[in-house]
Amino acid sequence: MDYSQRIQQFRSLLDADVAFFPISSDLQYLTGVPRDVKNFGATLHPGAWLEGAWISQNHEPILTLPRMTAEFGGLERLSGVQIRVLGDWDDPAALVGDILKSFNLPARPKVAISNWSEGETAINLQKLLPDAVFVSATDMLRQLRVVKSEEEIALMREAGAVTEAAFADVLKQLKLGMTELDIISEVDFQMRKHGSLGPSFTTSMYNSGPDYALIFGDRDKKWHRPLNPPVSLLFDFGAVLHGYCYDYGRTVAFGAPDETFQRVYNTVMASQAAGVAALKVGATAEEVDAAARQVVEDAGFGPEFRHRLGHGIGVDVHEPPFLTRTDTTVLKEGMLFTIEPSITRYGGFSSRVEDVVVVRPGGGEKLTNGWQSLIVIE
Repeated sequence: MDYSQRIQQFRSLLDADVAFFPISSDLQYLTGVPRDVKNFGATLHPGAWLEGAWISQNHEPILTLPRMTAEFGGLERLSGVQIRVLGDWDDPAALVGDILKSFNLPARPKVAISNWSEGETAINLQKLLPDAVFVSATDMLRQLRVVKSEEEIALMREAGAVTEAAFADVLKQLKLGMTELDIISEVDFQMRKHGSLGPSFTTSMYNSGPDYALIFGDRDKKWHRPLNPPVSLLFDFGAVLHGYCYDYGRTVAFGAPDETFQRVYNTVMASQAAGVAALKVGATAEEVDAAARQVVEDAGFGPEFRHRLGHGIGVDVHEPPFLTRTDTTVLKEGMLFTIEPSITRYGGFSSRVEDVVVVRPGGGEKLTNGWQSLIVIE
């Protein structure tokens, strides 16, 4: 990836005197500075609010890091950026103040900060620059991120291959009577085994059947239920590879499907096919959603398609724009979206499918294609 070119492209869009990006998807996209899998609880280092990179029109990017992040995170070995490390007992405000002075900012500077910046960062910058006007650096960078290069699409295809390889090995381990927690743990293990940094988001399942209430959230209640026929298992997960996130879904039946279950499944697959066909250059996001949704509505399951058809995806799992009613974004070649119709039923069998799809002139190009027929475990 040519990060120097990306920085130059960003500078052409930078409508501010300086920009700050914390370690985040924005910064990884722009400079290659890697992220790690997040913790549930915060782990803080002295001066963590300055952790990130400063970019202006005429200066080399400066990456400021607390010592613990630099040393234990291995980031002190990075090239292509100037690195300034804050000692454990040093004053972070003094370090940042020195950097800002080197930028020769005007009296009332415009400062672009990433949407992923911490509130503590904004508070401390306001103290250092009391007359500053703050704007979103993420909104500026998004103009570059929304259309993917063929190099990025190849990375996403590779992340999809890892995801499907993990799913193939999960299927080998599925047995009647497993709990949702058993299966989720296996999915996360197999993704890492096949090369993923970890799950690109919290691995989820939406299971239902005549004897299994569909439960959203409340993991303590649903994770430990033994799953025995007849029940539908809805998978939602994805791998992380080279900083790019995949998002994937398939439906598995524990026990042979009855006529209703098969009709639900067939409707979802037909809906996805309609959405993929509609994902073409010049269409609008809401038109694609409408094309897939119409299939579900015509089959009589309209109210049970409870969410938008899909979302942009790349270095984040969910990126704008979204395939939903009222989103009038005109699609361009190289945009990536999930196409993920579902029918989720509180009192019966459910189904979902999800693949990442590239916008092309004649319709979408799916990056994953495995398991088009209903998977049955007996």
